[in-house]
Amino acid sequence: MLLSNLRLDGAAVDIRIENGLIAEIGAIAGQGHDFGGRTVIPGLWDNHVHFSQWALQSQRLDLSAASSAADVCRRLSRALGAYRHQSTFVGVGFRDGLWPDLPTVALLDAATGDTPVVLISGDLHCVWANSAALALYGYETDGLLREEPAFDLTRAVGRVDDATLDEWARTTGQNAAKRGVVGFADLEMDWNLDTWQRRQAGGFDTQRVEFAIYTQHLDRAVGLGLRTGQTMGELLTVGRYKVLTDGSLNTRTAYCAEPFPGTDNHGLLEIAPDALQARMRQAWQAGIEPTVHAIGDAALTVALDAFEAVGARGWVEHAQLVADSDLSRFAALGVTASLQPEHAMDDRDVADRYWVGRTGRVIPARSLLDAGARLAFGSDAPVAPLDPWVAMAAAVTRSRDGRDPWHAEQCVTVAEALEATTRSTVAVGQPADLVVLDAPLTPQTLRTMPVYATLLAGRFTHLEA
Repeated sequence: MLLSNLRLDGAAVDIRIENGLIAEIGAIAGQGHDFGGRTVIPGLWDNHVHFSQWALQSQRLDLSAASSAADVCRRLSRALGAYRHQSTFVGVGFRDGLWPDLPTVALLDAATGDTPVVLISGDLHCVWANSAALALYGYETDGLLREEPAFDLTRAVGRVDDATLDEWARTTGQNAAKRGVVGFADLEMDWNLDTWQRRQAGGFDTQRVEFAIYTQHLDRAVGLGLRTGQTMGELLTVGRYKVLTDGSLNTRTAYCAEPFPGTDNHGLLEIAPDALQARMRQAWQAGIEPTVHAIGDAALTVALDAFEAVGARGWVEHAQLVADSDLSRFAALGVTASLQPEHAMDDRDVADRYWVGRTGRVIPARSLLDAGARLAFGSDAPVAPLDPWVAMAAAVTRSRDGRDPWHAEQCVTVAEALEATTRSTVAVGQPADLVVLDAPLTPQTLRTMPVYATLLAGRFTHLEA
């Protein structure tokens, strides 16, 4: 394949592709696809996705705009008026951290009646359910389910037959290709090897997939001899071992050095440091890199201490609140900071309330880069959209919806954001995973960047008509 009339770093080039790789770049004679002088960049990766949850999101009621528990109930009442199914009704995206009222079971019961209703928070770390749903799934609470019970109930309501969910996943992959996505790391809490081998055998071919392994499946993965980076098919690769140290900010379960204001609550440490080290050591010795969820600054210190004790390389997921003393440890330990920059936009008001005086350390991309850390950007979809342009825009501008930049000192450049969102380059010998843009690559165009074409291994997965 010959791609003609492109611009690469400002220079006019043609690109010849052979066997899925870039074979030649320059002025190349021949009949090729003429791109009219559009800019070409490497294909984009989302380094943190819960893919099945993101695919399910399109089938659920979006509650992200709800401003209170009462507002949720009003929205539910309208939606349930046209709902005639016997199955559980699921809503997603609520964020209760700034609500003036409490999300109680009684309040939800009054709005929903006998229909089982399960509402999954925007950060995925808590669930609000009515009495009918709690009885159906075997839970008891008068408020929210948090952390592991919330994860369990989320899995329960997400059980859809394979054929249906795979079709939704295929559509989700096609939509991602339209945004220039050529690959993602799937951190779904499941045994993802079988899922992705089935999906790819069934025709899912729009992205490369790197799948995570969780504690409940670690022995199985080790027994199968799986190793990080091992290829399991043309587009499938073994990822890292995911383990959680704490919860989240909105749910007030992030494990922090200082308590949440007005309380003695420091959040939740999900795993004791010695147990964390033991599990990381098991994975690392088997050739599986750890990736550790840490939102609060105290959790992050525990995670970095574990990397140091085990002598492992790997990633930290989120690093949402970072102690100044931990900034330089990422580079020293060979740990990648896997950040979700849009979380800074989603959580800025919640952070201003609950992390008073510390918000300059929230998703501190600039400080981490200056300290020598390697960054990898993602969305944590469905927490934020599976759209790398949204993540890059948040990292570069620290702004959204016309608001002033939030801690602009933590902004990164467009080039730095792009490097954190790609895994290849436009160079001879590299995979022909490419994106052709329909607008200049500037801070102002990032969030809504029009993508003209996406190629995966030299094959179009998206091309504007």
